[in-house]
Amino acid sequence: MSTPASRTPASRHHKRPRGEGQWALGYREPLNKNEENKKNDDGLNVRQRIIDVYAKRGFDSIDPADLRGRMRWYGLYTQRKPGIDGGKTAVLEPEELDDRYFMLRVRIDGGQLDLAQLRTIADISNEYGRGTADLTDRQNIQLHWVEIESVPDIWERLEAVGLSTTEACGDTPRVILGCPLAGIDVDEVLDASEQIREIQERVVGNPAYSNLPRKFKSALSGCPAHCTVHEINDVAFVGVVNEHGEAGYDLWVGGGLSTNPMLGKRLGVFVRPEQAAEVHEGVVGIFRDYGYRRLRHRARIKFLVNDWGVEKFREILETEYLKAPLPDGPAPEQPRGSRRDHVGVFPQKDGNFYVGFAPKVGRLDGDALHRIADIAERHGSGRVRTTVEQKMVILDVAPDQVDSIVAELEASDLQVRPSTFRRQTMACTGIEYCKLAIVETKATAAQLIDELERRLPEFAEPLTINVNGCPNSCARIQVADIGLKGQLVVDENGDQVEGYQIHLGGSLGLNAGFGRKVRGLKTTAKALPDYVERVVKNFDAQRKEGESFADWVQRADEADLR
Repeated sequence: MSTPASRTPASRHHKRPRGEGQWALGYREPLNKNEENKKNDDGLNVRQRIIDVYAKRGFDSIDPADLRGRMRWYGLYTQRKPGIDGGKTAVLEPEELDDRYFMLRVRIDGGQLDLAQLRTIADISNEYGRGTADLTDRQNIQLHWVEIESVPDIWERLEAVGLSTTEACGDTPRVILGCPLAGIDVDEVLDASEQIREIQERVVGNPAYSNLPRKFKSALSGCPAHCTVHEINDVAFVGVVNEHGEAGYDLWVGGGLSTNPMLGKRLGVFVRPEQAAEVHEGVVGIFRDYGYRRLRHRARIKFLVNDWGVEKFREILETEYLKAPLPDGPAPEQPRGSRRDHVGVFPQKDGNFYVGFAPKVGRLDGDALHRIADIAERHGSGRVRTTVEQKMVILDVAPDQVDSIVAELEASDLQVRPSTFRRQTMACTGIEYCKLAIVETKATAAQLIDELERRLPEFAEPLTINVNGCPNSCARIQVADIGLKGQLVVDENGDQVEGYQIHLGGSLGLNAGFGRKVRGLKTTAKALPDYVERVVKNFDAQRKEGESFADWVQRADEADLR
């Protein structure tokens, strides 16, 4: 006999738990506005609207869902309207922060550029971007002041030389990091260039992977210096040699910083080079299908890896995606040296040299890019590389050309033998262009370098100083020796001014860990040089033989860190 509706047990009315929005578990309905926009229309489809409609009718014709969403699938963000102070960043609506100009990110997978590509970016910068060209810490180049009317021509010119802005931003597989010295480093475990190309062909612009829960960051490298910072990527393939003497990759998953930092975890498998693209696709597939889509701030793969653990992640990868087990493999060797940036003059495998140089906080312009291309060409090089430290490298310099190329680069303030402060200070875009930023970064960091070089001319120990305009850690503040997180602070007069919360002693490599936060430790932007000078002097006076800044911070008295 059926139960009358009035007497139906309460349990029958329980709704199925909402869960985390994981597609693989049947949660296909969008749980927030971003997911709704992606379900309504694939981000890749915006390209044709930009070409056919928006570039012809202008900024005001752009659909808001495209403007603040799908256009990111092609590397386009509206930049911050000038004159809006950091106190309004979290208060104003997006349309109040939007300028009518765009940041355009050119993806440079593996950091690999030839001179035609570099000159094309330089020309676009000068013609359409008011000369702007910033190196990012993900090997890209960002232009600013780009108008929507210019975008189709920019794409045409980039694509004519084999470059692209496709999925440079958005909830997609973004640029694939690679060692700038791939194929030429005398100590490299293997050259990952071919695997980067294959992965790019498989996933970039592929509708199967164009709707991920959030951004997805990849790195592949056989670099002995571990220059692609594998510990903080969503997926990373690190060059290793197994017990049989075969070169392949150790697989890491789940690294990422932002407001909830986590270090990547080893799956403990050995990936042969010819398997790398398939394994990468498997990891992206897991993220697409099992990644959390309910809340944006929990939608990175690091949360899934953290909840599942590596054993379950490996099991799902092998059984559901690869349909075959992967062998166990060794951990990577410790990184070569204490700096990962490839700045300086070093020999290549073939008897030539590479020359790495340090623009100040990654800030260049179109004319400087042309100068770099000309200098490289005059010295017999057709290959230039970008690094994940906002630096550049010129390859294939003959021994008799080294002194000349160093002199020319240094004469253009592209320093080959920079101070520690020039070499190891990075800064994100900051309030100048970024809608998320609270404080200025690039000029502040550049002035800080100048001051520290003047005040501490003899200091030569490795020391990373990373300057970020907001809590999102685009400049990797938690893993810097001195990480500066932009916020508004109160100065000695009681006025609210730009300043920074300070993280100390973060590191990657041998003893990877996040910086120490000393209670209440902040500085105004104005007092920043005084603070850094003070803490560096304390380190210099107290450090033991061979002790790193990060190690010193762990044992230092709190008073010496203030």
